Amino acid sequence: MLAVMSIPPAADRVRGPAIQVQGLEKSYKELRVLRGVEFEVARGSIFALLGSNGAGKTAVVKILCTLLKADIGTARVNGFDVAAQAAGVRESISLTGQFAAVDEILSGQENLVLVARLRHLKNPAAIADDLLRRFSLTGAGTQRVAAYSGGMRRRLVSTFPPRSAALVYGLAVRSFRGLVP
Repeated sequence: MLAVMSIPPAADRVRGPAIQVQGLEKSYKELRVLRGVEFEVARGSIFALLGSNGAGKTAVVKILCTLLKADIGTARVNGFDVAAQAAGVRESISLTGQFAAVDEILSGQENLVLVARLRHLKNPAAIADDLLRRFSLTGAGTQRVAAYSGGMRRRLVSTFPPRSAALVYGLAVRSFRGLVP
């Protein structure tokens, strides 16, 4: 599943869909895992990429995150071509893997405040409160993360403010490495 949510851009340079995929194909030797995949994700929307095991969800996510090259087709994330502008893509996304990395001793709110402070954002407590509200975690915000279910942990991590004025948040079915530019 790939859930996408866009937030207001910091600059006027970003226009058009948050994600645009056209004619995406990927094969591993004789196995064709993607065949002409096409979709667009409008800014301000939530999008889920669903499918059975082996349907190609992970391949699409890896291509969109610049971890895998498509054989054919194009993909753009926040206006950046994933093949030619990988650094721009990586600066504009935040990806959450299957296994959430949070401090279990801290509460949900304390984890968010910590991340906001590490990213030098102004007013970390207000940011944390807003994110907890927007992601329907207000009631659990003061609980230690150790008490959260796996789904709540992933939802908490998906709220983390991105490194920059990122425009796309992602929740993926697998954990990925190598995304830090």
